[in-house]
Amino acid sequence: MKVIVSRSGGMADIRLTWEVRIDEQPDATSWADFLLSLPWAEVTDSEPISGSYLYRIRCAPFEVVLLDARITGQWRELVDRVQAANGSV
Repeated sequence: MKVIVSRSGGMADIRLTWEVRIDEQPDATSWADFLLSLPWAEVTDSEPISGSYLYRIRCAPFEVVLLDARITGQWRELVDRVQAANGSV
């Protein structure tokens, strides 16, 4: 299983992407449990707003698109975990 987080937009409209293969993580079971606990079905996709970041989070069969302002709670934790696993935080 793989999680891909892409961030685009902002003033410079630069796209950054972070990816984690869950089965390669030392705490793979914890990752899998966390991913299944996310409210995937409750998210309605966000439309881009000029100057704002837009996050696309993919973990098959799930995919959500969220504005930066909606990256809170569990979604913030997921983004932070994926970035940390890539050495970005």
